Amino acid sequence: MAEGDTYYTEPPLASLSLTHVYYNPHDPLSLVSAWLALVPQALVISYTVLSWGQREIELILMFVGQLGCEAVNWALKRLIKENRPTQMHGKGYGMPSSHSQFVAFFSVYITLWVFFRNRHLSPTKSLAISSISLLSAAAICASRIYLSYHTPKQVLAGIVAGVVIAVAWFCVTSFLRHHPDKYWGRSMWEWIMYFGSFVWVKDMCLEVDLVEHDWHAWRRLVDANSRAYREKQK
Repeated sequence: MAEGDTYYTEPPLASLSLTHVYYNPHDPLSLVSAWLALVPQALVISYTVLSWGQREIELILMFVGQLGCEAVNWALKRLIKENRPTQMHGKGYGMPSSHSQFVAFFSVYITLWVFFRNRHLSPTKSLAISSISLLSAAAICASRIYLSYHTPKQVLAGIVAGVVIAVAWFCVTSFLRHHPDKYWGRSMWEWIMYFGSFVWVKDMCLEVDLVEHDWHAWRRLVDANSRAYREKQK
């Protein structure tokens, strides 16, 4: 190096661990487990898109509860400070498992919703939705142990925390919906919907299938436009 020359070194690169999953490339089950590890991220994207696109209060409240569940997990990990398994290369604490807590909340809340709150799904559809969500959650929880991201105890703790928070939040939202007392002329639910109306929040999914409802609304609009066009051609 000549006198006076200056060399600049780049800072060390970091990994975005949110989507970074270690797995055994020679083990097909390990690859499946790695894909399962991305389900919570996919669900958050779905929550966000559907909450913005549908503006359904039930979905928004479920998303709020899910975010609250994640906040509790963040606090518990820093309170307990239990490390992940020694063979794990990842960062952060492992108790309780955030993936297990996330999917436990999601699957239990969905199960409670389809059986105790919705009014349009048949018992067969409700059972199918509940079974798929619970079995999927079980597979994701098992994948965290298989990939050595968590010990069985950490996964079990995540499941328990997710179930407790899901049941508690379902009770809270039921209380908000059905509490009859009035405050300044409105019940708590009426106040929620009043403020939600400023951003076009609605409360339809308990009564109707939103996909079927939107399709029929679109079909009526197409038919009305077709009739108006034919009238102009006469």
